[in-house]
Amino acid sequence: MVRDAGGTPEADIHQEITAPRDPVGVKETNNEATFDYCSPEYHKMISQSLLNEGHNARLKRAIQKARQGEPVVMAYIGGSITHGAGAIPIHLRSYAYRSYERFKAMFAPSDSRSIQLVKAGVGGTPSELGMIRYDRDVLGDGQIQPDIVVIEFAVNDADDETRGNCYESLILKALSADNKPAVILLFSVFENDWNLQDRLAPVGWHYNLPMVSMKDALVEQFHKTKHEGNVVTKEQYFHDIYHPTNLGHQIMADALGHLFDAVDHAELDQDDQDLRQPPLIGDDFVHVKLLDRKNGNQLAKINPGCFAQTDTDLQMAEMDDHDYATPLFPHNWMYTRGERAKAQKFKLQMRCRCLLLIFKDSGSDEFGTARIKVDGVLTKPANPREVNWTRCHAMLLIQDEHVREHTIEIEMAEGHEDKRFTIFGFGYVS
Repeated sequence: MVRDAGGTPEADIHQEITAPRDPVGVKETNNEATFDYCSPEYHKMISQSLLNEGHNARLKRAIQKARQGEPVVMAYIGGSITHGAGAIPIHLRSYAYRSYERFKAMFAPSDSRSIQLVKAGVGGTPSELGMIRYDRDVLGDGQIQPDIVVIEFAVNDADDETRGNCYESLILKALSADNKPAVILLFSVFENDWNLQDRLAPVGWHYNLPMVSMKDALVEQFHKTKHEGNVVTKEQYFHDIYHPTNLGHQIMADALGHLFDAVDHAELDQDDQDLRQPPLIGDDFVHVKLLDRKNGNQLAKINPGCFAQTDTDLQMAEMDDHDYATPLFPHNWMYTRGERAKAQKFKLQMRCRCLLLIFKDSGSDEFGTARIKVDGVLTKPANPREVNWTRCHAMLLIQDEHVREHTIEIEMAEGHEDKRFTIFGFGYVS
């Protein structure tokens, strides 16, 4: 069994990474009403979350814009914790919304409407999918230019097939925008004290990025008594073994607020942030884009075969500050049994050097396994029943150095011809 950074077996992590939040009955906590946020011990704990202040010019520029009443966009991308799982109500009590509120109170108290929130957290998704969603869910397909981007995938990336290449590519994708946003890396933590900080933080050090670690703030004091210095217990912090309570989300927001305050009081870094060095892990996916049913025929030659229907039973997420959920990947191809065997296959032909398949995981026994061929060679099967709940799943198909013509064929596995399978789309690098 392979062990990942932090000592947790990969096989044991998988269910933690993909477990859905309980959509109902999320336990409310009265911890907030009685919790002492003003104690010296609490402030010390929060200060320990600051893993790296980083090169501060970009974040200082965003702070200055806010003070001057100029528009500032704060964007958050990550998994279910960024979505707000465990918070009640999810759209107003997540760490993302609360740190956005904190930023407004600190730097734009008289004109808070100038600060915009973009929250793009989706449960059970790693940076392998986040980098594909970035253009659509954070940049609004070119309509939004974030000034601050918080990236939170430290408990979602155990199954990243590229072992950090997707994560570093996402970071560089955000950093390389023309308006030079500040990129902050946030490392959340599970109840078993585990995250992927040991793998991911070196990328932040490599580019001297601001980094906030809930593991550094919380884990040591979790194992102390009150007399020894415990500030918050695991029962207070965690709603379940994955997600924070309302109190936990507030603590995460306070940790980001501590970073904002530290950077605000620091001397300005005069030199430009150096992004010219070679990547630490890899940058193969910096220019990844989404191909789906909406734009697919403009980018590739597609024969959907019996993948002709559109699936409307989709994973949902409350985006931004919305109290309603948005369906993810609505422009999809769903397989239903066809009459002609020769028409069963979905076939995609396009020029690219990297390609990822995005398909639907499902808890329904109506869904079955698909076989995938890349340039005529059978690859691993795509099984939508591995985690048994509805979510978006990214699978790496091609990772080459050079662009060339590729043919992808997808058909139902033997014995699964009467099942369903949904292709959400593809992430491609040309």
